[in-house]
Amino acid sequence: MTDEAAKRIAELIAPLRVPPGTRVRLPGRHDPGYTARMTRRSDGTELLQRGVSLLSEYQARLAAEDRHGLLVVLQGPDAAGKDGTIRHVMSGVNPQGVHVHSFKQPSAEELDHDYLWRFAPRLPGRGEIAIFNRSHYEEVLVVRVHPEHLEHEKLPAAARGGDVWKRRYRAVNEWERHLSDNGFRIVKLFLNLSKEEQRERLLKRIDRPEKNWKFSEADLRERQSWDAYQSAYSEMLSHTSTSWAPWHVIPADHKWFARIAAAAVIADALIQIDPQFPTVDRSARRALLRARAALEAEAPGHAG
Repeated sequence: MTDEAAKRIAELIAPLRVPPGTRVRLPGRHDPGYTARMTRRSDGTELLQRGVSLLSEYQARLAAEDRHGLLVVLQGPDAAGKDGTIRHVMSGVNPQGVHVHSFKQPSAEELDHDYLWRFAPRLPGRGEIAIFNRSHYEEVLVVRVHPEHLEHEKLPAAARGGDVWKRRYRAVNEWERHLSDNGFRIVKLFLNLSKEEQRERLLKRIDRPEKNWKFSEADLRERQSWDAYQSAYSEMLSHTSTSWAPWHVIPADHKWFARIAAAAVIADALIQIDPQFPTVDRSARRALLRARAALEAEAPGHAG
């Protein structure tokens, strides 16, 4: 990969990054319709293809080096395009090295543990990429908008008192810092969808038979809490964008641009890791040459 390509990717995603310590108020400066001066889907086709190609190349290097892991966190409103983003952006990678996990309502067993417990077994191993389609951040989003969920988490009174959300922000930041310190890079993508675009996408789910299965009345109920969610998203972005795990706010009103931007952020993270294919020492190299000679000796018509 050329330095120019890396520079182009870095320039594309720079406006999307939430600097640590920034106070975010959505939509604010984060326009859901932003497209970086690209006016058509075709303008970004080459960029998306290049991003997917880079992901494929760097995933192979990540797996071979076996020292780092990559966790991709996807958050966003209903119909923001999380599934499609995963499908398009990761289309060129080896499926053996990528694991996607969608976190729904916690089970009875999970509720018997602390709220981060169920996420740990789904973290990537070294050499792997894991994608959380919704994640531990639901604990400061859905649970904040619907605080009655705290009752189901069996928390003692002291754990529910005071500013429980600031304590959770701190716990999440410390957990992510621990992962980062141990070689696991965290990419956090918030798909920023406008209320009008969500309305249109939900209508398509109703009007198109092939999309009916995607529609849920729960989506409409959650839409009634739009303002509360926007506030919760803003607080999340403000308190948990850190130097070791920054958030990127991905404009999601145009699916094609959201996919380009998501691919660019993930590719940039892998570029920063810069995994390398392992090299062999002289002894191993001599063994390879002996193996080569033996295999060549088996060729049909070999004189030996």
